[in-house]
Amino acid sequence: MAHVAHDTSEKEIAPPNTGAIWKTFWILLVLTAIEFVIAFTMPANTLRVAIFCGMTIVKAFYIVGEFMHLKHEVKSLIWMILVPTLFVVWLLVALIYEGGNMY
Repeated sequence: MAHVAHDTSEKEIAPPNTGAIWKTFWILLVLTAIEFVIAFTMPANTLRVAIFCGMTIVKAFYIVGEFMHLKHEVKSLIWMILVPTLFVVWLLVALIYEGGNMY
């Protein structure tokens, strides 16, 4: 049986690049803190709901883009996901608006 020499030299593992994750974390933290302040300082009205909806969409964009790696995909895939999502949002807004006009 032939003796096989094994490479016993230790290879250094590069540290992970976590800068993008931390940037996303801080953006989400700031947006959440702003939402928290708005929730306790602003009276409940349509403007507050609109602000919350807008900030939720921004937070969802960062989560999907960074943690689900969508921002690294080809543009056609991004549009295939974005366009139906916009139609669903439009549908929800239209249904809520029309639902309020019952009388």
